[in-house]
Amino acid sequence: MLPARHRMRRRADFTTSVQSGRRGSARRVVVHVAVGASAEPCTVGFVVSRAVGGAVDRNLVKRRLRGLMASRVVALPDGARIVVRALPAAAGAKADVLARDLDQALRVATRVGTTR
Repeated sequence: MLPARHRMRRRADFTTSVQSGRRGSARRVVVHVAVGASAEPCTVGFVVSRAVGGAVDRNLVKRRLRGLMASRVVALPDGARIVVRALPAAAGAKADVLARDLDQALRVATRVGTTR
């Protein structure tokens, strides 16, 4: 489970991360990473739209992504704001497939020299 201090809750944080952050994508997820110079812990937010499926499918995808990010958040820099957006293909994906796509998207978004 992703600790509460690492959860993004404010709309402004989501907007800032998506608009000014670096983007990395894979087949099932898109990750936006905005790195700040703050000493606060890294925060992560999730966007799972209706295009992914009904409420049951969306919540399942969100729970899987939240669990996957819980183990990865310790390796991310302090002050980073991360938004993980699930694409429609995430609906039927198993956890290991989502993990592979999440790792790929995080690698691209945190790579030095990447731009939008």
